[in-house]
Amino acid sequence: MIILLSDPRVGAVPLHESGEPLVHLDRSFGPAGALVRQGLADRLQAAQAALPPGLAIRVVEGHRAVADQQAIIDAYSAEVCAAHPGISPADLAVLTSRFVSPVAVAPHVAGAAVDLTLVDVTGEELDMGTPIDATPEQSDGACYFAAAGISADARAHRDLLARVLGGAGLVNYPTEWWHWSFGDRYWALTTGADAALYGPADTAAVAA
Repeated sequence: MIILLSDPRVGAVPLHESGEPLVHLDRSFGPAGALVRQGLADRLQAAQAALPPGLAIRVVEGHRAVADQQAIIDAYSAEVCAAHPGISPADLAVLTSRFVSPVAVAPHVAGAAVDLTLVDVTGEELDMGTPIDATPEQSDGACYFAAAGISADARAHRDLLARVLGGAGLVNYPTEWWHWSFGDRYWALTTGADAALYGPADTAAVAA
């Protein structure tokens, strides 16, 4: 059974803030230069090194400001409301959290998560089954990591991500094949860690 980020068990995980700085990922992960915590950056480097020759991880987003997180919540909540007229506030929060986390526990806000894909030597994105950020409604559920009905190539590429990123200590958010994190409350809950390492991070904490 999928644990969503709105699950009270996620928010109940203790936080022992490590104080690690935010760092820019190097250009081997693409031109975005995303900000992430140092521990996540180190693990992404290990995952990159574990890929077969000719393939690379491209990170399209890392740290996200609180205002940006809230804007995504507001926009997607409106989409969910339109698809489910009369939905209760509690059910709206649950359905919204399939695609975007509540601010208080958001892995991106902590600098603990990345949205990523795989590219070949030319920089062309591989077939992953859906574009990054396809919602459950837009993709008919194909955005879920374990979705049925995607191509054999897309399944193989997702499984490759799971091997190298899982092997480096990251965890996937199962409703989004592209979302991987380390050190946040969701990571702690799903791995059995005693506490999260990273809480909300301010860009003032970027390493020089």
